[in-house]
Formats: sequence, structure tokens, C-alpha cells
Amino acid sequence: MRSFQEKYVFAPKEAAPLAVFRILFGLMMFLSIVRFWSYGWIDKLYIQPNFFFSYYGFEWIKPLGGYTYMLFVICGFSSIAIALGYKYRAAAITFFLSFTYIELMDKTTYLNHYYFISLLAFLMIFLPANAYFSLDAAKNPKKAFQYIPAWCANSIKLLLGIVYLYAGLAKLNSDWLLEAMPLKIWLPSKFDTPLLGNLLSQEWMQYAFSWAGAGYDLAIPFLLLYRRTRVFAFIMVVVFHVLTRVLFPIGMFPYIMIVSTLIFFDARIHQKLLQYIAKVFRFTKERFDNGSGLMFKSSPITKATYGVLMLFFIAQLCVPFRYLLYPGELFWTEEGYRFSWRVMLTEKSGYAQFKIVDGKSGRWFYVDNTDFLTPFQEKQMAFQSDFILEYAHFLKHNFEKDGHQEVEVYVDSQVALNGRLSTAFIDPDVNLAEQKESFEHKTWIIPFKDEIKGL
Repeated sequence: MRSFQEKYVFAPKEAAPLAVFRILFGLMMFLSIVRFWSYGWIDKLYIQPNFFFSYYGFEWIKPLGGYTYMLFVICGFSSIAIALGYKYRAAAITFFLSFTYIELMDKTTYLNHYYFISLLAFLMIFLPANAYFSLDAAKNPKKAFQYIPAWCANSIKLLLGIVYLYAGLAKLNSDWLLEAMPLKIWLPSKFDTPLLGNLLSQEWMQYAFSWAGAGYDLAIPFLLLYRRTRVFAFIMVVVFHVLTRVLFPIGMFPYIMIVSTLIFFDARIHQKLLQYIAKVFRFTKERFDNGSGLMFKSSPITKATYGVLMLFFIAQLCVPFRYLLYPGELFWTEEGYRFSWRVMLTEKSGYAQFKIVDGKSGRWFYVDNTDFLTPFQEKQMAFQSDFILEYAHFLKHNFEKDGHQEVEVYVDSQVALNGRLSTAFIDPDVNLAEQKESFEHKTWIIPFKDEIKGL
């Protein structure tokens, strides 16, 4: 145990890999913010809608109207400050808070890679990523260090490894491996893809993609860790994520994963990258090569830092398995599905027709969802139980304000999962207005009528 700690936790290692990661992470986040803004998504997703779906426990987080743009400005400037290593700690905290607030404003926009960025941003608050090749180090040479403890870079490797490994384990199910679902639905629609278009409609290719995807996720962390296979593994990372980007509209995530895996390479590679950057901007990199090492002194703050990081990684290891606390098929109920690295495993579509009953008069009518939801929100709501429940409560309060009394809300909900025929999703006889959101199992979800074997 002591030798493990000495080698992988406390051993002094060059800070160059962490500096490169800081620069690339900051730049990628800035480009992501600019891209999001330029596509008009701030207005479309956070200004125009009349209603926003909230995460349980975070109902108080809502878009800020026109000030939402200022939130993105703050997030963008803090990402640049991170890249430059300028007032790094404050910049990292600001970026984490602003980006996570953006992520939590509307559950409709949930993506695994937004969650991943929030986790990375939180982790970087505790890392001395500005110790080397940064404006902070240039301005205060006493706080500049060429060497840092090994755990600083290894913690990022660990998080990346967890993401890949859990994504691979999630693919070990009968739909993915034995039915090639949902790739069998998605890939034929990509017939216009250069070089691959004609092959994507072939069933064998769909199975090949499914099995290769599972194998890639399970193997890539270990291939990156092993020096002899690292270059080959990085080529696989580039090919896999570029291909994913070509086939699926998942934004900046593939590029973020590509640049993140550079952290696995030896320090001499990062030194060359930093030397190139220094040459482009015409300053001397050697000013940072002072040979000094950062040592975390034993103190209450240091112990608290280690404690927070240990709890952080314990949570990352445990949270994806919370689905085991719920009965029923995970892909159907989605109870414990989010925040578990289940990436692109399901193709779901739904229909939800809400019936409003005035409990006092007995009169009833159906809701036109387009009166309250955007097309994107309605699509997401129709097959997710917590969305349906939150929307039902919104409808109750909305129509009570219109003068209806003792409002009851019922839904006729049909959902199709991974190519199966649509079946009833929510018990149509349950008054959703009386149901409360919680972490408990939603007993009013109609059980799945098929079986998906696996993790």
C-alpha cells in the first residue's frame, strides 16, 4: 500500500501534463460556449419556453430571462481564465458554478457530456493546474512549481477511466449486443455518410459497431495506461470519436474526450506542446522550469481536500449503480438512468395526452401540450416519468389559477423502446396531481412487457 501511494499518489511528477490539460480544457469550454451562443440555443432553450423541467431538489434553479446571456458570458470568461491560468482558483470555481447552473436550468437539455464537464470542473478546483506555465506562475514565481504530486494528474485519468469503463459495462445488455439496438435504427438513416453510407444499412455492420463500441469502452482506459499500447489507444480514441461525431450530432463532446486523453501521455510530449505554444506567443518556457516541487503540507485544509476528493470518487463509483435500488426495467422506467454513463443506449419515442378533470363539477377536457411546451420539451416529456409528473403538477396549478377547482390530472401515455411496439407507460387511472416527486419507485409506471438482460 505504501509503495502504491509513493508511486501513484505522492510521487513528484512533472506538472506539464496538467498544464496542457488546463489550457485545452479552458479553450474547449470557451469554444463550446461560443458555439452554443452562435447557434441561437440560449434564446431557443432558455428564453423562449414558458415552462422549464427541473431536477428534483433543484427546482429553485431557473433561467434568468435576459440575464441568462450574462451567465454564459461569465462562464465563457472564466473558461478563458482557466486556459491562461489567471486567478485560476477563482476562475475554476466560477466556471463550475456557472456551467452547472446552466446545466440544471432545464432537465430537457440533459446530456452525459454536460455532466462530465461539471465533474471535471469540480475536480479542477482542487488541482494545482496553475502551478506551471500559467499567468499566475509568471506573476508570482514563489507559487510556480515544475513538479506536483502524482495524484493531481492521476485523478483526471481515474475520472476518465470511470466514464469509459461504466459506459462499456452499460453496453453489456441483450438489446445492444444481441439485437444491435438502437444502432439498427440509427445507422441506416446515415446512408449519405461518405465512404460508409452503403455499409451502414447492412445488419452485420450494425452488429460490428455495437460490439466494437462495447469493447472499445471497456478496453481503452487500460490501453491508455500501458505505455506500449498508448499510441495505438490514442489513435483508436481519435478514430472512434471522430466517427461518432460524423454519425451523430453530439456537439463538442468527441473533441473534449480526445484532448482529455492526452493526459495519459508522458510529460515530454506535453513539454513539446508547451514549447510550441511558447514559441507561437513569443515567450520563454524555460522561465517556468525552476526545478521546484509542490508539496501539500499536512493541515486541516489539505486533509479536507483529500476528504472531499475521496468522497467525490466514491460517489462516482457508486451513483451509477443506484438503479439496483429500483424494481423494473431500467431502460423503461429510467429510474437511476441519468448520471450513470449510459450513453446512447436507447431509442425511445412517446405519446402523452393529458386529461384535466374539475373535481368539483366533474367536467373534463384534454390539454394541447403545444400551448405550454416547445416541440423538444414535449418530445422529451412523453417518455420520461419524472417529466410527466412535473408537467402534470404544472397543469394542475395552471388550471386552478384559471378557476378550475380540485383539479385532477390523468395521462394516456404510450412509449416505444428500441424498436418495440408502443405500449402503455403510465397508469391512466392514477391522478398524477396527487403523486409527489421523490427518490422512491414510481408505482404508477406500468411494468415493461419484455425483458432486457444484462447490466
